[in-house]
Amino acid sequence: MSTENRRLGTPVHHETGKSRKEKSSKGNHPLRSEIISWLQILLAAACIAFVLNTFIIANSRVPSGSMENTIMTNDRVIGSRLSYKFSDPERGDIAIFRFPDDESLFYVKRIIGLPGETVDIINGAVYINGSETPLDEPYLKEAMIPEEDMHFEVPEDSYFMMGDNRNYSYDARYWTNTYVARDKIIAKVLFRYWPLNKIGRVQ
Repeated sequence: MSTENRRLGTPVHHETGKSRKEKSSKGNHPLRSEIISWLQILLAAACIAFVLNTFIIANSRVPSGSMENTIMTNDRVIGSRLSYKFSDPERGDIAIFRFPDDESLFYVKRIIGLPGETVDIINGAVYINGSETPLDEPYLKEAMIPEEDMHFEVPEDSYFMMGDNRNYSYDARYWTNTYVARDKIIAKVLFRYWPLNKIGRVQ
């Protein structure tokens, strides 16, 4: 090959005989493979997060002090969506549910009244189904300040919710739509994950 043809043609590496373009192209493959691998990992993580949040867990921030001292203002909690797929909500459970007066909002309260029960609030104490013994509520922040007596009749397939900080809780006692339908209860709260120094089970 003449010197002129070499000058006009593709530069050739003298040791390997391969063009610089070929070497450059092959040198980019590891980077491209790494990018593709990371994209696959991110896509898989996004799919897993979607499945978890849609079918298995729910998370919520509690913006007020209505559940103190069980859950403090701005605590973040995780609930199990599966808990109520296989069993009914129970009295004493802390639940994440759609607020009956505005279903675009999610509330966190404790289940007090079950379907078909009556709930009476007399002198700051809660009575279920006309019992002479008030409901045992060791989770309350403080005793409820007595107001006028209240009487509620929980419909079938619905629940009556109250906050643990009774004197500062906007709950079923004051809502326009008093009761939470069974299918509006999203998850049972199990775990607090924020703040980090208070990570642990919630009961």
